[in-house]
Amino acid sequence: MTETINTLRKEVTEELEGNILPFWMNKMTDRERGGFYGRISGEDVLMPDEPKGAILNARILWTFSAAYRLLKKPEYLATATRAKRYLLDFFYDKQFGGIYWSVDCEGNPLDTKKQIYALGFAIYGLSEYARATGDEEALEYAIRLFEVIEKYSFDAEKNGYVEALTRDWQPIADMRLSDKDENEKKTMNTHLHILEPYANLYRVWKDGRLKTQLKNLIELFVTKILDTQTYHLNLFFEDDWTNKYHLISYGHDIEASWLIHEAALVLGDETVLKQIEPVIMRIARAADEGLNADGSMTYERFSDKGETDRELHWWVQAENVVGHLNLYQHFGDEEALSTALRCWQFIKDKLIDRENGEWYWSRFADGSINRNDDKAGFWKCPYHNGRMCLEINERFA
Repeated sequence: MTETINTLRKEVTEELEGNILPFWMNKMTDRERGGFYGRISGEDVLMPDEPKGAILNARILWTFSAAYRLLKKPEYLATATRAKRYLLDFFYDKQFGGIYWSVDCEGNPLDTKKQIYALGFAIYGLSEYARATGDEEALEYAIRLFEVIEKYSFDAEKNGYVEALTRDWQPIADMRLSDKDENEKKTMNTHLHILEPYANLYRVWKDGRLKTQLKNLIELFVTKILDTQTYHLNLFFEDDWTNKYHLISYGHDIEASWLIHEAALVLGDETVLKQIEPVIMRIARAADEGLNADGSMTYERFSDKGETDRELHWWVQAENVVGHLNLYQHFGDEEALSTALRCWQFIKDKLIDRENGEWYWSRFADGSINRNDDKAGFWKCPYHNGRMCLEINERFA
């Protein structure tokens, strides 16, 4: 088994250093206007005048900070520092605090709403930069963002975090993260991506209130978000946690299984860990309903309609690998290792673009490559696939 893991680790490190990271450094760095370009289309056409998204910038910051922390290459630090500088100089709202959703190609504020998901990713990137370098400024801004999330988004009465607010933190009519989402006040996805940065921030800032809120987030997943009949995660909620939708996201299930586990491990509370470990194994098994024979994982299922979207997205496959390796590493699940290895083979055969770099967005259900969606953009970032490589590198070092 050691040989198998060593081969996997070698292959993903080569993929990270030979394909993913060079693509972002060489093709996406905006040397004229600063920061990074907003988009490369699915046809591999650079679109330099497209808006720049907070998620893309924050995820570049996280990926290159983590790559520098593990691999110590100066060019990774340079790219991480570029991302940090652009985030603080152009996305950070100096008047009201928080992070803008987007800026134009010149760096002027464009969509100034406060989408809490974006603030979460900014914390994730800044805390990782602080973790990799000891940088005080990055940590200070990460803490500032934690404070505004707690002040304006946390619902002290009904628990949980409100999805979005206006620039000056007032209620907003359209709270959706994207046009694919339901317009509800609370979502699984945003809670998952507050849990993730809060855990990372706690690694570098052992604050009592942060610890309390991290523990609370873990408990919210078990008591409010998890469907205890199916062990899938419900996705969209009214502010009192009423769930009206019957939609299963296999990718989010498998991603959440390991992120909740990681948060509990970082928290370091044995009682919470004992409570959570059986649950995360059941969430991962529920996600396996979306597995295909080749180890790939289907996108989502609309339970009420009996319809399944069989598209094979890049991010779902990356999280599928990490989630199953987490089961193997911590619980000795050999079958999960086999699933992870089969999915990695699928990624190598079907998703990596060996000609133009990076990974395709997806394969359609008929097996054809999806060139309609971005190669790089608002949502297509080096975070899921880069993190998969980094997780394997670090877990099995």
